[in-house]
Amino acid sequence: MRYLLLLSLFLSALVLSSTSHLVAADAKTGPKVAPKAPDKVWPEPAVVEPRYDGKLVPAPEGAVVLFGGQDAPAWIQIPRKEDADQTNRFRWKIENGYMEVVPRSGMISTREPVITSGHLHIEWATPAEVKGNGQGRGNSGVFIEGFPELQVLDSHDNKTYFDGQAGAFYKHQPPLVNASRGPGLWQCYDIEIQRATVESGKVTQPATITVHHNNVLVQDHLKFKNPIQAGTLKFQDHLNPGRFRNIWFKPSR
Repeated sequence: MRYLLLLSLFLSALVLSSTSHLVAADAKTGPKVAPKAPDKVWPEPAVVEPRYDGKLVPAPEGAVVLFGGQDAPAWIQIPRKEDADQTNRFRWKIENGYMEVVPRSGMISTREPVITSGHLHIEWATPAEVKGNGQGRGNSGVFIEGFPELQVLDSHDNKTYFDGQAGAFYKHQPPLVNASRGPGLWQCYDIEIQRATVESGKVTQPATITVHHNNVLVQDHLKFKNPIQAGTLKFQDHLNPGRFRNIWFKPSR
């Protein structure tokens, strides 16, 4: 018994010594693999009354209509790796003035990098029939090249992480408030883009982006240092049949 006790004490001391050595080494050189940082804890955006009634907003003079409801000549499909059809043939459904995500067909993109500095208007709707919850309910996304994804989601009485709800820049910034309309109702994003100032290949003034969701401010002059001056616009296929209509862009320069 005494022998076992002495052996146990000896092994404990050895482990403690080895652990102390490893801690000292880490303190000096730093860990070889940085631990995953926890997601930032954001305050919950307050629910506010939307200020959009679901009617079409006419494109102003000087705007480029990217989708007017009849066809989609300005758009191409981005096929998934597993798709048999690897062409850019547009495969989303177009009817009744809108285009609808065809699940598993891939995202769509404008053919040209048409989004410079200016005002981008997008009208969208999540499915009227509620299925799923959280990120599985009416999920899609707006991708303006040079900026993170602007989330599209049914965020009407639907809890999820705040930097993943409608009006959020996904995993970057939650909306200031939740101005969502109900499932199946038309909603709108009005997005003001100011591209970065670039001098001698360096960004001297970052790009900024401001978003109104249903005519309520949800993102206010967020700054990004991406030097892109003109980019494409993409919509995500996240397996939910979301709808988009009346998409136009008015450049400011």
